Amino acid sequence: MKKLLILLFSLFLLSSPSIFADDISDFEIEGISIGDSLLDYMTEEEILEEIELNKNDYSHLEEPNKFSEVYTWKDLSTYDTVSFIIKKTSTSQYVSNKNEKYIIQSIAGRAIFTEDFDGCIQKRDEIEEELSKVFSNTQKSENVFKHSADPSGRSIVDAIYFEFDSGALAELSCYDYEETFRISKKWSDIFVVGIRSKEIRNWFSN
Repeated sequence: MKKLLILLFSLFLLSSPSIFADDISDFEIEGISIGDSLLDYMTEEEILEEIELNKNDYSHLEEPNKFSEVYTWKDLSTYDTVSFIIKKTSTSQYVSNKNEKYIIQSIAGRAIFTEDFDGCIQKRDEIEEELSKVFSNTQKSENVFKHSADPSGRSIVDAIYFEFDSGALAELSCYDYEETFRISKKWSDIFVVGIRSKEIRNWFSN
């Protein structure tokens, strides 16, 4: 049975007070873990619709079509949205075993903090204090950088990362988009709690 860490933006519930994190597959966001099949939470039709809708989201990367991002707004108890990244393959290439299809390699819960960047930072720092106890064996770092999608350079991300020995990553990030850019994209300023595999991390770095 998995050691459970439900990543809530207001409260952390540990299955045991002595848990120390070793593997991102030990953790859940909205009851979902890396390594799960997305088919356990969405229909194949919903997944394929999302793949089509978001197919150009990572056109700035070297291999933009290597993975696909899928969003859900349904039945969430903590976040406004949750996104999943899965390896992108043609339908005919998916294996027949349901439990081996659409394997989740990254999960991110998003809470809206539009025009409340200070509030986002405050909430992030509260959670960071708790996660530092759980992720005691990881390397923690902080980075503030310009969001690559905004050519004006005025949209920023303020992030705290926890790096596992495996190369996987957990993050707590506040996104503060420049207003005109945010409105044009129909986006919101957000707080993100995410976990991603080493493979996804390397993909983003390109």
